[in-house]
Amino acid sequence: MLPQETIRRKRNGEPLSREEIAGFVAGITDGSVSEGQVAAFAMAVWFKGMAREETVSLTLAMRDSGDVLDWSGIDRPIADKHSTGGVGDNVSLMLAPIAAACGLAVPMISGRGLGHTGGTLDKLESIPGYTIMPTAERFRRTVKDIGCAIIGQTAALAPADKRIYAIRDVTATVDSVPLITASILSKKLAAGLQSLVLDVKVGNGAFMTDAAEAETLARSLVEVANGAGVRTAALITDMNQPLADAAGNAVEIANCIAFLKGGKAGTRLERVVLAFAAEMLVLSGLETDLATAEGKAAGALASGAAAETFGRMVHALGGPADIMERPDAHLASAPVIRPVVVAAQAGYLSACDTRGIGLAVIELGGGRSRPDDAVDHRVGFDRLRPLGTKVEKGEEIGRVHAASAADAARAAERLAGLYRITPDAPAALPEIRTRISA
Repeated sequence: MLPQETIRRKRNGEPLSREEIAGFVAGITDGSVSEGQVAAFAMAVWFKGMAREETVSLTLAMRDSGDVLDWSGIDRPIADKHSTGGVGDNVSLMLAPIAAACGLAVPMISGRGLGHTGGTLDKLESIPGYTIMPTAERFRRTVKDIGCAIIGQTAALAPADKRIYAIRDVTATVDSVPLITASILSKKLAAGLQSLVLDVKVGNGAFMTDAAEAETLARSLVEVANGAGVRTAALITDMNQPLADAAGNAVEIANCIAFLKGGKAGTRLERVVLAFAAEMLVLSGLETDLATAEGKAAGALASGAAAETFGRMVHALGGPADIMERPDAHLASAPVIRPVVVAAQAGYLSACDTRGIGLAVIELGGGRSRPDDAVDHRVGFDRLRPLGTKVEKGEEIGRVHAASAADAARAAERLAGLYRITPDAPAALPEIRTRISA
């Protein structure tokens, strides 16, 4: 069928067949469908939407536009997790080794920072020598021998998505649920997964600020992934404050190492990580109920098995062998580290502009304003106090890591202004809002 006929039918709200969608995506991949036609198709989908069956077909066609990884010969269930992005969201760094220590194989293909949110790959590049784009053989060997590997997407995985996304980005069609769903899942399915858990963030630090929109996206992702043959569930999690007590790159790696060594027990971050680990173990079939699965994950953390797995993964992918024992010797430190204090009044930290914190990290140099910007992995914030903390006037609420004293002063003033202090303690928001399964 001619590309313009597919566009016309979708523009008119007609359902597209699997063959039509596969043919159109094949044309995107080989270049026979023009940029203008891709843009028109994306806009037609934005206005008319897609039925679940169409979105499944689009996802599978995009998955099959490139390589699909084969994990035959690995006698562990193949599982992964994906987050829609947040601030201080370093869950993947701890979750992958915990899951691997519990018996899963986790070939985690991650991304860079997007907008105000941090990227797992940028964080890992804080570790000297860590290879985010290993050879296929090294990637497979690491997953087989250690149980997990966190790397970047190769050009051979879902290449149709890369072209479609670039065009969506400049045609105001990024926020289409079917297109978001197909974009996320085509890459995950190309990784050869058997099960997947999704972290859909909602709040002032998430891309989805509205709870109903977050649930719509989560349901679409779960329905389509299960329709494509991958056992999938989603947790909608709160992003109205940074999840970790750090936001940046090297500072989030340091936070990860402290977490794996037992230094973040009882935090929001620990509760979220263990909840996702439990979901992965149940979806994969290694455990039958979430409570037992969470206990197993907590055991892998407490025993040091998860920390050992993370250290081995880092070394297998080119990083230092003693990253767990001597993180300060390997993670670059910012020239200026200074406290951020409450200047105005005593009271309770009752709210914060989480997106503003993410943008402040970028302004320090810890993210990108343009795709080709260099990232300063040293900068960011740490020791961030959680909402609900009682503070006195002049008390520290965090630290800024900066390249210069002037940068540190600006960032400290900015961060202090992003928190609201009230006389009364705020109501606590649950970290996990909703669980969605097939």
